[in-house]
Amino acid sequence: MRRRKRDNINQRIMTGVIAMALLVLVISYLFLTMVSCTDDTRQRFHVEGSISDATDSTLILEAMMLDSISDMGHVKLSQEGAFSFDIVADTASNPEFYRLRIGNRHINFVVDSTETITVIAALTDMSVNYDIQGNDDSRQIKTISQLAIQLQMQLAALRNDASLTEYQRTQRAYQLIEQYKNTLKADYILPNPASAAAYYALFQTINGQMVFDPLNNRDDVRYFSAVATQWNDLYPNSLRTQNLVNIALRGHRNTRVPRQVELEIDSTKIRQTGIIDFGFPDIRGREHRLSDYPDNVVLLDFTAYSLPNSPQRNLELRDLYIRYHDRGLEIYQVSLDANEHYWKTVSENLPWVCVYCSEGIANDMVRLYQVNQLPTYFIIGRGSEMKYRAEQITDINATIEQELGL
Repeated sequence: MRRRKRDNINQRIMTGVIAMALLVLVISYLFLTMVSCTDDTRQRFHVEGSISDATDSTLILEAMMLDSISDMGHVKLSQEGAFSFDIVADTASNPEFYRLRIGNRHINFVVDSTETITVIAALTDMSVNYDIQGNDDSRQIKTISQLAIQLQMQLAALRNDASLTEYQRTQRAYQLIEQYKNTLKADYILPNPASAAAYYALFQTINGQMVFDPLNNRDDVRYFSAVATQWNDLYPNSLRTQNLVNIALRGHRNTRVPRQVELEIDSTKIRQTGIIDFGFPDIRGREHRLSDYPDNVVLLDFTAYSLPNSPQRNLELRDLYIRYHDRGLEIYQVSLDANEHYWKTVSENLPWVCVYCSEGIANDMVRLYQVNQLPTYFIIGRGSEMKYRAEQITDINATIEQELGL
């Protein structure tokens, strides 16, 4: 009797264990099903195609974020060159930009939904000659990139053209860049300022320098404002929109109709120094005042490193600095660039005084010096006496030597 009762108890226990195990299995199945369904319903986009002549090359898919580049995946290409990326779509509420890259060759495109982007190219000229399907904006971005590469080739040929003077090369470079900018305005921004291609066009660079100047050029500010307005209507919460709006607002402040500058300036100090004194910070935040160099001849230079001829001009200034610095010349260079980070990068290794004016040509002190175009420079003699403006100088070396008493 007892044995039978014990067997019944054991049987009930075993039945309970089996039931509990089955319950755990059911719960686990339901959980896995939920996770699987969640994964399956996440928005995704696909990038596929082939890159020929690229056997064993590593193809990288990168997200071009507002302030960084993010690796989204990579694949080693076989002899066929086929590739496929399946990417969880960004939750941002605006189109996002990506690129396929092998070494220094890359293909830019944009994704605005859960679409499939198809790219066919050959490694040797993949940045220039490729076929892309998926959306119209990516095809327009292709054309913009091709025009930029063509411009870079023209500028490189221009630099090596010994038949032209430096002035002629500079003027021709300005013309070529202006033609490219006008094409971007007419063909890619004005027709549809709400498009991703219009946004992409605004931030084009040539040799690391922005084609548009959204902080100091009134006409360029208009185009930034047009795109910012459209993006603010369509994507009001995105970081790209906020950045666009901030740039446009700052540009409007800088380029508004010049107001009468009303500053209280110590007239005694002006008579004693011959200059209107001011100070701006260097890349480490330390202020340098123009009056800090009374024993030097000072070349005061207002410029922007984003100007097309800036690298060549800085080489010329370096020659002057090397030749005359030990004899008493100091160069005080004021950057009016729109991009402070770019100024810091370029100026870091320059040997002379490099300071930054965040307001650009809208700054009151800059206006007092009547800086209406860039670059503009002055020669200040010993004792901080203003001597010459750029247009009064025909031979910069001779003028500096005269002031140095050489």
